[in-house]
Amino acid sequence: MTTLPTGLGRPALLPTIFVVLYALSILLANLTLDKFIQLPVFGLLSVGTIFFAAVFTLRDRIHQSGGLRTVYLAIALALLVNTVAALLLGTPLRFVGASFLAILVGELADTGVYQSLIHRNWWTRVLASNAVSVPLDSIIFTLLAFWGDMSTRDILQIIFADILAKYLIAALLAFRVRRGQTVQAA
Repeated sequence: MTTLPTGLGRPALLPTIFVVLYALSILLANLTLDKFIQLPVFGLLSVGTIFFAAVFTLRDRIHQSGGLRTVYLAIALALLVNTVAALLLGTPLRFVGASFLAILVGELADTGVYQSLIHRNWWTRVLASNAVSVPLDSIIFTLLAFWGDMSTRDILQIIFADILAKYLIAALLAFRVRRGQTVQAA
């Protein structure tokens, strides 16, 4: 099998793998969005957050290996796949709409910040873009999905726990990815 190089000299297959994992992570997050873990200090954490946290690092990898156009295609594909899957599975429309809007706003904001810092080091791009997209995604989704069905206290706990978990998981994955790249370069 022959692969064509991309702008960064990576095989063309690499961005494709990241795009598939990206869409799958969002799908798994959406399938588990209404399941919660009670954390001792931080309150309620959506199980979907655990899967969604990988999205931030995967999108950065897509950006790095496939470029801006590939990121936009990945976001569009993830929105399409997840909306169709949610509708086929009978997911309540408030969850479908909340997910669609949170992904659209959060992912485009993250991509914009990352792209504006494209000539900066990898950590700066990742941390700055996540600093914007993680709270946007968590606040938009949680408010639209659960407002009126949960208490304000529970909603605030979910937002806080989701933001914290997304930051921690995304940072661990980014560190692991970056560490792997450094080892390969040595």
